[in-house]
Amino acid sequence: MNLPTPAVVGIRGAQRLPRFALLLLCAAYVLPGLFGRDPWRQADLSSFGFMASIAQGHAPWWQPAIGGVPAEGGPLPYWVGALAIKALPFFDAAFAARLPFAVILGLTLVLVWYSCFHLACTEAAQPVAFAFGGEAHSIDYARALADGALLALMATLGLLQLGHETTPELLQLLASSLFLYGLAAAPYRPNKARWAALSSLPVLAASGAPIVAMVCAAAGAWLCNRSRYTEARALVKWLLLAGLLAALSAWEFNAWAWRINTSSPADLGLRMFNLLAWFSWPAGPLAAWTVWRWRAHWQRRHVLLPLVCAVIPIITSILMGGSDRALLLALPALALLAAFALPTLQRGFTAAMDWFSVFFFSASALFFWVYYSSMHLGWPAIPLANLRRLAQGFEPRFNALALFFAIAATIAWLALVRWRTAKHQHAIWKSLVLPAGGVALGWLLAMTLLLPPLDYARSNRPLVEQLRKYIPVNADCIATPEQALSTAAALEFQGHWRVDAKHALAASNCSYAIQASQTAIPEAWEKIAFVRRPTDRVSGFAVLRRR
Repeated sequence: MNLPTPAVVGIRGAQRLPRFALLLLCAAYVLPGLFGRDPWRQADLSSFGFMASIAQGHAPWWQPAIGGVPAEGGPLPYWVGALAIKALPFFDAAFAARLPFAVILGLTLVLVWYSCFHLACTEAAQPVAFAFGGEAHSIDYARALADGALLALMATLGLLQLGHETTPELLQLLASSLFLYGLAAAPYRPNKARWAALSSLPVLAASGAPIVAMVCAAAGAWLCNRSRYTEARALVKWLLLAGLLAALSAWEFNAWAWRINTSSPADLGLRMFNLLAWFSWPAGPLAAWTVWRWRAHWQRRHVLLPLVCAVIPIITSILMGGSDRALLLALPALALLAAFALPTLQRGFTAAMDWFSVFFFSASALFFWVYYSSMHLGWPAIPLANLRRLAQGFEPRFNALALFFAIAATIAWLALVRWRTAKHQHAIWKSLVLPAGGVALGWLLAMTLLLPPLDYARSNRPLVEQLRKYIPVNADCIATPEQALSTAAALEFQGHWRVDAKHALAASNCSYAIQASQTAIPEAWEKIAFVRRPTDRVSGFAVLRRR
């Protein structure tokens, strides 16, 4: 006996989001941060360093390295950036490396839309039929839910920064989204589903997540084997083949790396709860609501499939000690689950989400504009003084094009708020328009109005400029023992020095070195300067020269 679904959607509720507005919103989300900035410290800068090491001939293609330190995991993501650098020599290397990853983010959004569309087309996901007609048409309903899944993914806070970096996790995100699409499309697009499975899992393994790829192959085979769709059951052998190809690619690319944290803290459960709460907001709570409201249908593919695909990265994150980068792979599946919560939400809950979004993102936009006014008009004076105190040496610079886009985005946000609050809207995706639009607004304003201070604070270029005063350009090499790979990458690809990050000072042949200021200076070296980043207050670097 088939139980009635909790989805009650009329014809007006299945309106799809206007395509021009949706494309404009996606562009406002994907493109900011692509232009006018350096790679930022830690993962973004170190990943760019591996890409540049290949493109500039400092390391072989098969073994990317920074200062002699090889990369962990598979080299495939670094090949993507290195190929872009070599193919676009007339662009800045950092910008060229960033371009394909912007395309990867856009493809992820597209795959999430189509995955939700195919899941929503299944009979078990359809809304309740009304006694006298008037329920949503199946295709219109599926399109409206797919719009909601796309908005839910863009609204998640965890994707905001990690999705705009040039790191292996972004290629892993694309591969996991392609795998999700293959499972969702199997009953309707069997050929595309096969190609999606055969390509996604090897890419996932070659990008540094081979164990996740093989677990996904086994879980996908189990899901398809229990499906009542013949085409989905036929995908089982292709998924097993994809798992075998993933293992072979991980072995060939030397992508195996031990990342399980065996010394997890005692409060790991609380930390994971906090991480999930903010990282997956608002898709996470909506996904939990879907599991509850559709609990009588939890074995149906539109609930069970994304649920399994979300649980795998969550468990991986727990095993890695609460890694947010591992949790990133759960966001597409959580967005799919969140979409199926939309037809079941009460009006009071959607109103609360709307007003929270209006106040929070409007206040954030006002904050950005106040700081921008202080930087360029001198009023109010305190924000600029705070910036100069936090980032010593920072001086504002004006960009007319950035100001134009910031004004256009602010006007668009006001128009969106007016549209949403002026009258009652019936579309089921209405409660996610303001969260997704607010996240896009905040990111665009941060990457236009506040990009100069952010780039100055998070880039290593100010550190490189300080080191130029004490280390000659023609120095044979700089030793960077026990320093972060992002620091070595900045010296090598922004300072154009040869770097030895592999050996200790006693074993290095370099004439210059930098080390933590608290570390004792060996006898064969002398300290010639002390430098630190503009945002550092206590720690810094001692610049050493061989006696």
